[in-house]
Amino acid sequence: MGQGIGCPDKSRKSELALNQSMRKEEDGTEEAVERGDQQLRALRAVADLNNGAIGLYNMGLSCCLNSLLQVFFMNTHFTVILRRIRVPIEHAEQKKSVPYQMLLLLEQMQRSKQRAVYSQELVRCLTMHNLKLFVQYDAAQLFLSLWNLIKSQITDRELADRLTMLYTIRVQEYLVCQKCSFETRRDSNMLTLPLPMFNSCSQRLKTLEDSLRCFFQPEQLTDNNMCLCEQCERKTPCLQGMKLTCLPQTLTLHLKRFYYRKSSWTQKISYSLPFPQSLDFNQILTQEQCHPDAKEKADWQYDLFGVVAHSGLASFGHYCAYIRSLTEGKWYCFNDSSVCQVSWDDVKCTYGNSHCHWGETAYLLVYMRKNPQ
Repeated sequence: MGQGIGCPDKSRKSELALNQSMRKEEDGTEEAVERGDQQLRALRAVADLNNGAIGLYNMGLSCCLNSLLQVFFMNTHFTVILRRIRVPIEHAEQKKSVPYQMLLLLEQMQRSKQRAVYSQELVRCLTMHNLKLFVQYDAAQLFLSLWNLIKSQITDRELADRLTMLYTIRVQEYLVCQKCSFETRRDSNMLTLPLPMFNSCSQRLKTLEDSLRCFFQPEQLTDNNMCLCEQCERKTPCLQGMKLTCLPQTLTLHLKRFYYRKSSWTQKISYSLPFPQSLDFNQILTQEQCHPDAKEKADWQYDLFGVVAHSGLASFGHYCAYIRSLTEGKWYCFNDSSVCQVSWDDVKCTYGNSHCHWGETAYLLVYMRKNPQ
């Protein structure tokens, strides 16, 4: 997925790396660092839209990258962290630093008087980390790759921790033996919730809320799927599931619209899956699906912030992003170099349509907590 199919006329549209310890400054570098810090303090986020919404030119199947970059840049909680990174001292390190190159691109977009800018320096930086042009990327996989690169290259431990808290979902996985009730638990961190389009009986799920309930529904492991019980010392039927422990400020949901069939190619699920403008996890999940020690459940209320949509087939398609400005509350469509204001009705067109396999379908949903901490 990622092949550009042009910019259609839209008349209706008006996992986690440990960070390195900070490098100690030498006497000869303090002045350069201070100049860099002054430059960073002067930046303002694209999300402020003071210079208008700026697009990004497609540089070779880069529609997927462009859409994700716009989602990052329009998130003021992310840009606050990005603007505080320490500038690498050496020129070669600056060229290889993904967060620094993103910061330079952010500045370029903020100062530009054109409708779009080129991201060639960031693209060159990403190629050094094996993220190359003219590759059809999956948006969910590329998001994880970008996020981990950003996290691993932020040298300030406090900023890296803030980035982790901003995006990380915490869950507790459990496995219960159905013979002796012996239970094993494991805490895990996730950057996205990969949500199914079908339930365990291969029935279509009708709403995003149904998909979330299905994701946290325990699964019976029997027959060939039985697990080894430490207490029984043999394979037994088990109950496997996970409980939600903590939700982040920026919540990313991955709709699993692409699937593989044996002796076949990747196929796309295009049928409609409506998603709401607001989510309240207290109304969606049961007490059994939440960890007993889960804190701040009262703040598990979210508003939709962004939609990364895919149009076309699994093997040939195009990405764009619908993003709600956190300062204006207005929706915009970022389609590479084209940016225009849209309505909620336009965003709802990405629900999907089983009769239109080439149509736009939401692939990544980004929700923002209503009460930022």
